[in-house]
Parts: sequence; C-alpha cells; structure tokens
Amino acid sequence: MSETSPSITDSRVLAAMAHPVRRRLLDLLKLNGPATASTLAEHTGEAVGNISHHLRALAGAGLIEEAPELARDRRERWWRRTSQNLCWSSADFAEDAAGEAIARALESLNLERQVGHVRRWADQPQSEQERWQRGPFSTEIWLTVTDDELAQFAAEIIGVMNRWAEREIPDDGQERATVFTFARGVPGQP
Repeated sequence: MSETSPSITDSRVLAAMAHPVRRRLLDLLKLNGPATASTLAEHTGEAVGNISHHLRALAGAGLIEEAPELARDRRERWWRRTSQNLCWSSADFAEDAAGEAIARALESLNLERQVGHVRRWADQPQSEQERWQRGPFSTEIWLTVTDDELAQFAAEIIGVMNRWAEREIPDDGQERATVFTFARGVPGQP
C-alpha cells in the first residue's frame, strides 16, 4: 500500500537533507529498514561518530526517529525513517529567498546523486553488466502536455514505481539485488 507523505514545506528540513551523507543514510534506512549508527557506518565507510552526527541532524528535522523497541540494551540506539517517501516542491519556497536557495541546492544534489548511480553502473566491468543483460534500461520521450497533464503522467509513473518498490518479494530462491530507478519529466526543447 502506498504511503501518502505530506509535502515538506520547512526549509530547515530541506537543509537537513541537503547533505550527501544524510541522503545516503535516508536511502539506506528506506531500503534496509531500521539500523544503528554502527551498521550504517559499515555500509557507508564513514566513522560512527560522523554517522551519529548526521543521524541527530536528520532526527532534529523530523526525518528519522529512534526505534527503542529494537534496542537490546540501553546503550544501543536504532533509527528508522518517519516517512518512506520524501516530497517537496520548489514552488513552496518561491516567496522565501533562503528557502528557494536551499530547494535549488537540494534539487541539484538529487540530480547529481541520481546520475551518479547511473554512471557507477556504466563503469561496472563487462562481467558484472553481463549478469544483467535484459533488465537495465534507459528511455526518453518528448511529450506535448499541459502542466496538469504532466502532473497526471507523473502520478502514473510514480504509482508504477511505488507498486514495484512496495510489492511482496517472492520467496522463490531467485537471487535479487537492489536496483536504483528514477524518472524525470521537465519542460524542454530538443
């Protein structure tokens, strides 16, 4: 079932997200579920103290919360996302120069992050790419639409992506790996 997430309208929350390590932590918590700072440090190669600092910043922004029921003792701290989906519109910050600058910086960071995932795949050795002969894809198309039609198109694409992301993973013995998928639709000219 797809979770409806409130749109982020506080520039301080965007500012907390506008750091590459924090975005990666949010991705790991979404993909792998709740984790400790030590586990996240192992996945990222960052120092535990650095991860703890970023976790506190994300918690201060309300993007993650502690999951005390998972702790085995008082010293162990588990963290989970407060929402599985992060939504915001740069238009919400048009009247606030600082907020608009933060939203633009975050949009730029997101684009770099998304393209970086694709570039890392393109840089994989041929032997790794041959393991995935049919699935990886790239597509593009030019549409002629209104803003409302583009919003409808986006909702349909996001719906398909959410359905695949939230589906029950079959216990059929087949090997599965994480796959990064993104789509964008923006006005432009060839």
